Amino acid sequence: MARVTAKTHTERETQQAPQAIGRGIDLRTSPHQRTTVTVDVIMRNVVFALLPVCAFAVYNFGLSALALIVVTTVVAVGTEHLFCVFGRRKSTIGDWSAVITGLLLALTLPPGFPLWMAAVAAIFSIAVGKLFFGGIGYNPLNPALLGRAFVQAAFTVPMTRWVPPLTEGRFSSFIPSTLTVPFTEPTPIADWLAQYAPDAFTGATPLAMMKFDQIRTDTMQLLVGTIPGSTGETAALLILICGLYLIVRKMMNWQITVSMLGSAALLSGVFYLVNPELYPDPLFTILAGGMMLGAVFMATDMVSSPETRLGIWVYGALIGVIAVIIRLFGGLPEGVMYAILLGNAASPLISRVTQPRKYGAVKKGSVS
Repeated sequence: MARVTAKTHTERETQQAPQAIGRGIDLRTSPHQRTTVTVDVIMRNVVFALLPVCAFAVYNFGLSALALIVVTTVVAVGTEHLFCVFGRRKSTIGDWSAVITGLLLALTLPPGFPLWMAAVAAIFSIAVGKLFFGGIGYNPLNPALLGRAFVQAAFTVPMTRWVPPLTEGRFSSFIPSTLTVPFTEPTPIADWLAQYAPDAFTGATPLAMMKFDQIRTDTMQLLVGTIPGSTGETAALLILICGLYLIVRKMMNWQITVSMLGSAALLSGVFYLVNPELYPDPLFTILAGGMMLGAVFMATDMVSSPETRLGIWVYGALIGVIAVIIRLFGGLPEGVMYAILLGNAASPLISRVTQPRKYGAVKKGSVS
């Protein structure tokens, strides 16, 4: 039997191209454009943008914040490298994505969070949140937030213990709970605070004070960041400036940030007009808690966000609305983490629903 070789349409066009359209033209499949901006370049710039936020966190909370950032980053990178080694494949730590996961995870945790718990969160973030789905480009949920959600459920009490910023002894000693022995109760920090900050108190983030006591925090404090809260979420203005760096470099989808903050401000503004004594104003809503960090560095994750232009706006608006609803009517004062994870889960559906119609396509059931 004679052997028949089938040629693809592209191959036939390539062979005919010199006769049809002249020499020197290559017909190839897409993508046709190439760029020097690779994944590792983008990820490295995101790390650069996060470094000022990390530096301010260390200034705010001292040695404990520094140790927390180092532990989560090193453990995240180490976990990814070990998985690659045991899987007998080339290590992927060179793309910087594990570094970003470690940094973002640390910035979302309390500054006095026990280091061994932070290590568990980092392992979970990489192993389950990223590598379980196939590595970078395949994770449906933000790995750092998934790790935080895990420790939020597993270690609830340590996740709700806060310390005041700018404590006098922050550079000479660790927050006692930082060095807690694994599988033991975190060391109380009351004595440490009594020694270095006798007039300070714990457990009072701006969101908690607003939700449970209707006490508002000064706007300038929210902008500057000298307030209790997660390690890197307090300085709203600095986070926004770092995000602008990525926008200028065209390495961040600003539409998601704008739609998320805009929808949160709009919805909270409606409730504020109804009852200004009970509900926070829009400015407080977007500056307090993890709203700014989530809008700039979390929700904009390229892998877990939609692909369509309209879908991007819908996605950001959905996250902003969910975050405000959880804050105002949920049992917790903060809801950004859950809102972004729910937005990640809805991202494929949003992309499908908002796909633009092909040119010339006719809707089913329509009469031509």
